[in-house]
Amino acid sequence: MTNRGVSARPGKFGQKSAQIILGIRVEPSDKQDLEILILFWCFLIFKIQNYMKKEQTSTPKNSTGKIEIIRHSAAHVLAAAVLEMFPEAKFGTGPAIENGFYYDIDLPRTLIPEDLEILEEKMKAIIKANHPFERAEASAAEAKENFEKLGQIYKVELISELEKSGEQISIYKSGHFVDLCSGPHLDSTGEIPIGAFKLTKISGAYWKADEKNKQMQRIYGVAFETKDALKEYLHIMEEAEKRDHRKIGKELDLFSFHPEAPGMPFFHPKGTIIYNELKNFWLEAQKEFEYSNVFCPSMLDVAIWKKSGHWDHYKDDMYFVSVDENKQFGLRPMDCPGAILIYNNSLKSYRDLPLRYAEPGLITRREKSGQLGGLLRVQQFTQDDAHIFIREDQIEEEIKKVIQLVDKMYKPFGLEYKAFLSTRPDDFMGEARVWEKAEQDLKKILQEIYGDNYGLKEKDGAFYGPKIDFQLKDAIGRTWQCATIQLDFQMPLKFDCRYSDKDGQEKNPVLIHRTILGSFERFMGILIEHYAGAFPVWLSPIQAMIVPVSEEKFGAYAEEVREKLAASGVRVKIDATAESLGKRIRNAEKEKIPYMLVVGEKEMESQSVAVRPRGTKDQTAMKVDEFVKKITGEIQEKK
Repeated sequence: MTNRGVSARPGKFGQKSAQIILGIRVEPSDKQDLEILILFWCFLIFKIQNYMKKEQTSTPKNSTGKIEIIRHSAAHVLAAAVLEMFPEAKFGTGPAIENGFYYDIDLPRTLIPEDLEILEEKMKAIIKANHPFERAEASAAEAKENFEKLGQIYKVELISELEKSGEQISIYKSGHFVDLCSGPHLDSTGEIPIGAFKLTKISGAYWKADEKNKQMQRIYGVAFETKDALKEYLHIMEEAEKRDHRKIGKELDLFSFHPEAPGMPFFHPKGTIIYNELKNFWLEAQKEFEYSNVFCPSMLDVAIWKKSGHWDHYKDDMYFVSVDENKQFGLRPMDCPGAILIYNNSLKSYRDLPLRYAEPGLITRREKSGQLGGLLRVQQFTQDDAHIFIREDQIEEEIKKVIQLVDKMYKPFGLEYKAFLSTRPDDFMGEARVWEKAEQDLKKILQEIYGDNYGLKEKDGAFYGPKIDFQLKDAIGRTWQCATIQLDFQMPLKFDCRYSDKDGQEKNPVLIHRTILGSFERFMGILIEHYAGAFPVWLSPIQAMIVPVSEEKFGAYAEEVREKLAASGVRVKIDATAESLGKRIRNAEKEKIPYMLVVGEKEMESQSVAVRPRGTKDQTAMKVDEFVKKITGEIQEKK
């Protein structure tokens, strides 16, 4: 659902005629421009009338949800408001997106935050005016000729592309604003809930996301069906800002980014502890579910990327290294070819399957600077990947085992999740009948495990097969897609992967691509925001901080306690700085350390510690051995 925004505004000559024809106020200007505009509007009116006679409605709703239509219509209203404020505006595209909409616009000056308030008021006025959304169709030649006269260069470019593809050109008019748009829309601007939208921010965006093109200004907005829904969303965003992993990561000294390696995180000692704990947890789970760990090179000959099909889908997002004039290697954007080469290195029997290869593989993908976002969107990351080679009769059993693994790995984090079936995309590889069977297999499994409590994502499968995606819900209700299970009949054929069945006949295995966390970096970013930096004990870089009342009097005892905890595998430190006791406790709270252990005269005499859990002011006396047992139990149980 896209806007290819086209605007039309009357000139200033022939005021009376224009007012009669267009029904709008016109100031005197150039006569030729006005004549062109009048002809164009007459053409539009004719088209709209014909369309209305045929369709009896201004807006084909199709199957698009109401909220998406509201957001799409709000993008048009935003553009109309911008046109009132900046008659020189040249419009790019303005689609509906998750939670809202945006519009890319070429403007005569840089917008400031105060402009958003002005535009919001103009949008409210347009909504109150209740302009109908009217749809018309036009030929590319007719549309291009008129939009060239109007100076809408980006629209002309879009029309030229539509002309080449033979795609139908449809136009929507609302009030004085005309948009090149495929729809659908509400019946009128008045149907947009006036108190349920808000313009949120301004950013730069290159035309068509190409850095070689003009940089436009992107205005973002959010829109909902009710005021309460908007209020709830804004509250979540306010909370999300407090939990921003980039801010918390800096405060807790976990990681940093540097221009010498854009989009590639540098993990500091504390951040590396969390990273390694996640990785070790992952490795333990792979062992439990009988995966074999493999390790593949990070760069492969481009020939293999062409053979796999990744070249056609990822070449613009890859980094390349030229070894000599005739040899080029690509840093891997995916792990699967490496696992396939290992599989093909020896003959396989049906008894060898399933073969489960797990690899925390280093992935490099080229991202534009504007797309990077801390740990959540990076250029280099470690994907917790696995490739499972199976017989066709093993599909159901193996998919169920992977889902069990997903459940096991998400439980310690307290993350709820929902499964989605993603079906055949338009650019699919292979035969439609094979896809249909694979989709039915996955649907059967999902219904058996979740009943009707799973979602559907039409045309969102990988190019080589359908998949099951898992969306996590964090502490403030946001959703994150992480795990994916992809069923692939195509790659084994492309790479001629084989095994001998029980009759000695050679067959192609089925390949399951699988990741649980998505990547260690991104999952760590999600966890930082989920926990707001207050990690459970097993993940915390420092699990206990010993605070002696006096270093001079109780420093030696504090060291005894530290040694006993450290010997049991607890990450523990002593704060023996000259700060007051209260200040040192506050410092430990700021570092979000799970336990503060205060030691003084009473504790030394009784061989105990005063345990103060994070986030409370309560202190409980415990024998040192008792506390060691308590904290090591929590670590072992992933609490």
